[in-house]
Amino acid sequence: MSDAATDHAVLQIQALTKFFGGLRAVSDLDLTIGPGELAGLIGPNGAGKTTVFNMISGLYVPSGGSIRFQGIDLAGMEPFEVTRLGIGRTFQNIRLFANLSVLDNVRIAYHPHAGYGMLDGVLRTARFHEKERDLTERAREFLAIFRLEKIQDELACNLPYGEQRRVEIARALASSPRLLLLDEPAAGMNPAEIVTLMELIHFIRDQFKLTILLIEHQMRVVMGICEQITVMDFGQVIARGTPKEIQTNPQVIEAYLGKGAAHAA
Repeated sequence: MSDAATDHAVLQIQALTKFFGGLRAVSDLDLTIGPGELAGLIGPNGAGKTTVFNMISGLYVPSGGSIRFQGIDLAGMEPFEVTRLGIGRTFQNIRLFANLSVLDNVRIAYHPHAGYGMLDGVLRTARFHEKERDLTERAREFLAIFRLEKIQDELACNLPYGEQRRVEIARALASSPRLLLLDEPAAGMNPAEIVTLMELIHFIRDQFKLTILLIEHQMRVVMGICEQITVMDFGQVIARGTPKEIQTNPQVIEAYLGKGAAHAA
């Protein structure tokens, strides 16, 4: 990415490093993502991908390097502060409130912007009831965009896996992010659900004018929707490029399939 593009980057990571005891999980990672990009971060299990997401979202404190979001340094921020800045996230393992309805799962994401204080909530004031009605209406409108309105009263735990993923993504988007981090969104999905997911990711990028960074092991998803891909192995970047370039990169082939496969290619 050029210097001019870097100046307007949504996410700029420089020399990012994370140690767990004596283990270096991420080593000197550089990554720049511009507005509206749909980028992939891939690599074998244990490559350090989710650790990168955890540092971006404030769950882990970096051991070194910097993370800047729209020019703002994220160092030392708590996860809720990162969310308020405009970074949404999903997880490898779905983290819905299983015993709440689909509607309530999405309503929760709106509460940082509820517009009433703790005292209003405790006393159940007129302002509280007015703002809660507004939140409910906004959540219903949002569910309609994702074609989830017909199941809004269902408990999250009763939904098929693919629909749970859609609800989780909808909840992440309800917080009005500018950057969306998707951690293995296709995990556990069948082929039909994967096709629907790919269409959904393209839709939300275009509809909400988002920048998206995703981790994914399903190469069908990565190669089908990502415009730029960064490949990690043992905590380090080993390749960057378009899907076509990554598919034929010997280092990538070796990381996934072994040295013999790389030589055969």
